Amino acid sequence: MQIILAGFNLDRELIASLARIAEEAPAAALDPAALTPETLSAAYARISRDPRPIPELRDEARRDVARARRSNRRIIFGFGHTSVAEHAVFNFDILGISRLAVEALEASRLGSYTEKSQRYILLERDAIVPPEIAAGPLDAPFRALLALQQDSYRRAYERLLAHLEQTQPARWGDEAGRRELEGAAKEDARYFLGLATTGQLGATLNARTLEAAVRRLAADPLAEVRELGTRLLDAVAPIAPSLVRYTAPDPIRVETPEALRERLEALEAGAAEPAPGTRARPAADETEPTAFVRLIDSSENGETLLLAALIHGSTGRSWDESFASAQGLDATARQSLFVESLRRLSPHEPPLRAFELPDLTYELITSASCFAQLKRHRMATILAQAYRPDLGVTVPSSFHAGGLAGDYAGVCRKSEELFERIREVAPHAAAYALTNGHRRRVLFKANARELYHLARLRLDEHAQWDIRIVAREMIRQARERYPLMMMLAMGKDEFERRPAAEE
Repeated sequence: MQIILAGFNLDRELIASLARIAEEAPAAALDPAALTPETLSAAYARISRDPRPIPELRDEARRDVARARRSNRRIIFGFGHTSVAEHAVFNFDILGISRLAVEALEASRLGSYTEKSQRYILLERDAIVPPEIAAGPLDAPFRALLALQQDSYRRAYERLLAHLEQTQPARWGDEAGRRELEGAAKEDARYFLGLATTGQLGATLNARTLEAAVRRLAADPLAEVRELGTRLLDAVAPIAPSLVRYTAPDPIRVETPEALRERLEALEAGAAEPAPGTRARPAADETEPTAFVRLIDSSENGETLLLAALIHGSTGRSWDESFASAQGLDATARQSLFVESLRRLSPHEPPLRAFELPDLTYELITSASCFAQLKRHRMATILAQAYRPDLGVTVPSSFHAGGLAGDYAGVCRKSEELFERIREVAPHAAAYALTNGHRRRVLFKANARELYHLARLRLDEHAQWDIRIVAREMIRQARERYPLMMMLAMGKDEFERRPAAEE
């Protein structure tokens, strides 16, 4: 076994010092351009098809950064292997943004954040006047409000502190207890502060998450949040130009909520025009083998739940009002809203987050090869049993065509014999003896949005056949349960071939 630390984050000032040294050194020294995480992404992208040791791949990428960048662009954006960008990681110091902007940024769930706490730090007069208000007729009243909030915060802190000192003298006399009481006073006093209060945080995002965050921030209605996205992009563009490319706001985020609101109002007024049509994916080819896939649980009234969430997110209605509206829609109106929510999808964009509310749970029996791909769907809940020979093996159809089925059966038989022997002395190690064709039972729980992602990748014509068969049956059963919600769950290739009239 060999474990090599391939790289790690460096402080910005240290990188600048290294770059100066590289520029002053002879030509054979380090290329300053190599001080980028792009080389790691490029090297790791080659692992699947290049047999050389990883250190050699990294060395080659460092020596030819221009080639590494071309490789990244081709693999990430040409072939669509966006997970390669996750190997590049960026740390950000973020200061002087409002609590609202912090929330917008931290909606990127796969980032890491450590934030200045309003519970542990006594705040000064830290706040912004947002661009929408600054220099306008509400500027002065807003600043007055900020002053009131901040003055009230200070007074509240002092009064709470005095109260705690009086009511809990024993704790106040102890150093640790006093710190706790001071923290309690800050924690409650902060309720006076507004969401324009500024904070600071350290944020860590990989390039893939960063690109998604920039796109989402670009679609935000707040100018401050849009500026935050622009500044994040500007910070990394000179360092890693090959990893963050698609940064324009999603039409689905910008246009869909308003379009849904308008359509709902028209439907409820009885004056809606038909929504643009769409077409569900055709039935699976029944000549192909099927996998063991069983939908064992799903959200009750899943489509109504989703419709209510769409209404809730595009109107000012409460949840009860939204759910009642969804329940009151007839079949035509329901279909119209679902089509409206999906018609701006592209092959690379997920549906709205409202699609995360309905859940579906499957029991699967998958080969080791299939599971290796299934487990990459990290937003799903995956509970796997141990591999078991009595579940059989998955046999590639090419083995029959190539006359390998008998040989494969013999290898599997010997593997299983050894499996049983190992199990007697080291049960947990027995699976080492099994093949990639041996199977395990898996519980796979995902929301509808993640199933769309699975369909895009695993139903595509380029997907590996084993997981494509499993995914096809999963989506078939999901569509049988929720025909409207899952109408556009299909592979990227089929999505791209749809006639424009169906979009």
